[in-house]
Amino acid sequence: MTSAADISARVADVLVHALGVDEDEITPSTTLLEDLGAESIDFLDIVFRLEREFQIKIPRGELFIEPIFQGEAEIVQDGRVTAEGLLALRSQMPYADLSELERHQRLGAVTELFTVDLLVRYVTWKLRGEGATGGCDRATVLAFPAPIGH
Repeated sequence: MTSAADISARVADVLVHALGVDEDEITPSTTLLEDLGAESIDFLDIVFRLEREFQIKIPRGELFIEPIFQGEAEIVQDGRVTAEGLLALRSQMPYADLSELERHQRLGAVTELFTVDLLVRYVTWKLRGEGATGGCDRATVLAFPAPIGH
């Protein structure tokens, strides 16, 4: 089994090459959007590079969840993720640490979930053979909002 330190170093290397950032900018809590400036197209490159680096298959929407928040009253109300929305997100992302989102339930906090640590957790989860074998079911997916202006 690959060690956590090895996975973390390899994920950092993927981000350095995919985003053109310096390795010293990458810490476990570094966010992909806010801190590293990732854009929508970058997520495709990150997925491709993670698949190649770790010899894993990442089904569409499994790591970077699809944007379906629009008009989903049972998932979001008044700019907050509902209990049903949290349940859907937990189901979609069993590898994620949702503790901060659970405390505040701010819709904007969903993008803050996408950190270097989340990628390390995801790869670890996949390498243990816990990932899905197919795409995502719309009923269990929360949105990964596109960056503003994209």
